[in-house]
Amino acid sequence: MDQPLTIEGRMRAALGEMTRAERQAATHILSHFPMSALGSITTLARAADVSSPTVMRLVQKLGFRGYTDYQAALRAEVERLLVAPLTLHEAGREPASHPLQDFAVRVVANIDATLSQIPAGDFLGAAALLADPARRVAIMGGRLTHAHADYMATLLRVIRPEVSFLADHLTDWQQALLDLRAGDVAVIFDIRRYESNAVQFAEAAAEQGAEVVLITDRWMSPAAAHACHTLACAIEVPAAWDSTAAILVVVEALLAQVQGRLADQVQTRLNRLEDYFARTRVFRAPKVGGR
Repeated sequence: MDQPLTIEGRMRAALGEMTRAERQAATHILSHFPMSALGSITTLARAADVSSPTVMRLVQKLGFRGYTDYQAALRAEVERLLVAPLTLHEAGREPASHPLQDFAVRVVANIDATLSQIPAGDFLGAAALLADPARRVAIMGGRLTHAHADYMATLLRVIRPEVSFLADHLTDWQQALLDLRAGDVAVIFDIRRYESNAVQFAEAAAEQGAEVVLITDRWMSPAAAHACHTLACAIEVPAAWDSTAAILVVVEALLAQVQGRLADQVQTRLNRLEDYFARTRVFRAPKVGGR
């Protein structure tokens, strides 16, 4: 039986149904969860740069009668988390059977957590946008997610036309705005520490009528305030940096979903591509018989 969603989970699941101002408030709350919502409604509204009525509408969309009701439920939930028994004990643990095991366990846990915190509607909505050949797609990564954006663009170009990768995430996005039309798709990767370029590109793209798909972490990039679909991934590992393995899983799952929606078109494009590869001898033929 599925566990009921936490308040944090309910807020993430409702992002797609919120107005822009409500998303801005929710993004601030999630970025500073749970402390941001433990003060007064006025303090929260000022910190999120929205009005107090916006915060009130937000908590009512989550099923609460008002802000006081929301705070009481949040405090109770935080108290339960604080007194919950530890499920992992470092003392007395058997040594890992393989040096990769401890790290791999955390990565797998991140993938499981990512599955639970990305609403199916957001995932399928993002895939539907990417599978629409009438929409052009611009993909932008950041300092740590540049390779993920490049990988996604490389494979998406095989699946469908009109895909661009913003190779220089510091300056290319301004030029991309020149050709971004209403209805086009801007895919933006932004994990902590959040980058001003990602937030500015999301805001400008949304202002031009583009659909913004944001791939971020559980604390939520401020760019979420401008996104129509937000895919939040778990990235914490016992290292001096964050893991992006869950992000790669989400990217590949999106690509598979888009490919499934455009199966006939993809096969035609693949056949043509393989023909070009063969004619230009890009790849070496495999050796026969080990010679």
